[in-house]
Amino acid sequence: MNEPVPILQINDLSVTFSGRQGKTQALKGVSFSINKGEVVAVVGESGSGKSVTSLSVMGLLPDSAHIDAGSIDFFGRNGARHTLNSLSAEARRKLRGQEMSMIFQEPMTSLNPVLRVGDQLTEGLLDHGMATKANALIKARELLIQVRIPDVERILKCYPHELSGGMRQRVMIAQALACDPALLIADEPTTALDVTVQARILQILRDLQKGTDMSVLFITHDMGVVAEIADRVVVMYQGKVVEQGSVTDIFAHAQHPYTRALLAAVPKLGDMQGLKWPRRFPLLSTQAGAAMTPKNGAEKQSVAGDKAHILLPDDDQKTANYDAPPLLDVRGLRVCYPIRSGVLSRITKEVHAVEQIDFSIWPGETLALVGESGCGKSTTGRAILRLVGSESESIHLKGKEITLMRDTPFQGVRRQIQMVFQDPYASLNPRLTVGFSIAEPLLLHGLKKSLADATPTVNQLLKSVGLDPSFARRYPHEFSGGQRQRIAIARAMALQPQVIIADEAVSALDVSVQAQVVNLMMDLQRDTGVAWLFISHDMAVVERIANRVAVMYSGQIVEIGPRDSVFSNPQHPYTRRLLSSVPVADPARRVLRNFDDAEVKSPVHPVGVQIEKIKYSQVAPHHWVSV
Repeated sequence: MNEPVPILQINDLSVTFSGRQGKTQALKGVSFSINKGEVVAVVGESGSGKSVTSLSVMGLLPDSAHIDAGSIDFFGRNGARHTLNSLSAEARRKLRGQEMSMIFQEPMTSLNPVLRVGDQLTEGLLDHGMATKANALIKARELLIQVRIPDVERILKCYPHELSGGMRQRVMIAQALACDPALLIADEPTTALDVTVQARILQILRDLQKGTDMSVLFITHDMGVVAEIADRVVVMYQGKVVEQGSVTDIFAHAQHPYTRALLAAVPKLGDMQGLKWPRRFPLLSTQAGAAMTPKNGAEKQSVAGDKAHILLPDDDQKTANYDAPPLLDVRGLRVCYPIRSGVLSRITKEVHAVEQIDFSIWPGETLALVGESGCGKSTTGRAILRLVGSESESIHLKGKEITLMRDTPFQGVRRQIQMVFQDPYASLNPRLTVGFSIAEPLLLHGLKKSLADATPTVNQLLKSVGLDPSFARRYPHEFSGGQRQRIAIARAMALQPQVIIADEAVSALDVSVQAQVVNLMMDLQRDTGVAWLFISHDMAVVERIANRVAVMYSGQIVEIGPRDSVFSNPQHPYTRRLLSSVPVADPARRVLRNFDDAEVKSPVHPVGVQIEKIKYSQVAPHHWVSV
């Protein structure tokens, strides 16, 4: 009676992509199954075939892809068996949304930019005839409340571009859950979410899965999330399944070298306790006896026997120069978005995205800006570069006031301050090769005379982020999400700026590549003295890379101080909640979390309302908290 009932069976699946350089085999004989009411996590580095597997199940592979061999069988709620790769397009469309649903990796490219959020949430229910328009709207409101989105009525009328990346991701999750599917495929569903919202979403998925017997195919690179939610784990490497088993067995007794290396590379909160300076991540090699070349003598190889080889860092990142004046000094930064209403479309309300914040960044320093999605982190970075309208008392770069500059002289400031955007697909031009996208800033600022002149630099930048120089001739759609993020980092590094604003720069990367990119960022800092404004929600990565941490909540900085002081002695209730919500990469320590069900504070205020600037008290040297 307790025998598992399969809902999805993938047998010997092989998929090939055709391109200008010939054929590339993305999947090589992939086989695994998902049972009713089970959560199966698929893990592996970017480009290993995780997303291709999910798109094959949903029937959403591009025209350049071809299923060479294998079968995908789906068993519906009524027990009927559907061989998905032989179904007609119309038959698959009927299954999608109603029986099978998917949360996509990049919400900006997955949500329709010309439809309001409310229309997109009700579309599936109305299309499948599962609700009337009135009932569908009620369901949409309930779903937005479930995923912790404030000011639901306003969000229902918004377009996707009016929301932050994390809020778009939550809308995608609500949309996928609208029809109560039997199988939910979640492709990196919590990548853009802060840990508090991530913990809440994982709890929602768990509750739904238990209450409705929903099965979940959970694609992720976050091993902490895997330990929190998964029943079984499938490990993919270079298009193959190299290991699978129960979550307890995989974490305690991993057999394959890649799985062991993956687990060894997981950043753990608390690893840096008591250490003042940032420290590079240990790098890993999955092959016995393989040597990895350390840079600047910063690492040494450990004796690992038959285990994955870990290269341990043995020095600190002492690049921050606090004796010098601040490199970037921001005072009273304020960003409000107008809301128009009425027949005359007058501004009646404002969204207070950033509310009078102050911070400084010193040469060679990394300041981490952390907080929940929608709190104003990304808006802060964009406001500094004038990508959104803002007000401020002053912004100084190297002691020079830049707020009063006109647009033409401000171009020189953009060479000194670069940005890595949150959504790499939206920030790369789909019509340009990635090589030209990386070379473009060099040509615009006159550092290189031609594309041919810039090619050696482009090749070197691609190598520095772990990509082959031959990739320069490809287009953005030919890369995985993690690879596109690395391309965006390479482009930001091209001009050798003094400040780089990294907006969730490593959130889309698997742990092994994440470690390489963070170390690369530290190498650049060590070599050039560049300062980083590191916007992130990954507290374990922040603990590694940051000199100081600023915690943002509802558009204001509520706590700021040295990283060790903030992490070991958090003073603000939100900071404590943020740290306690971090998932632990150990299934044996899975805990039932308690959540604050109070209504999320709305950032919308009547036009003209002035919010009082918050005051701070000092709790430790250079550690300040709002009062």
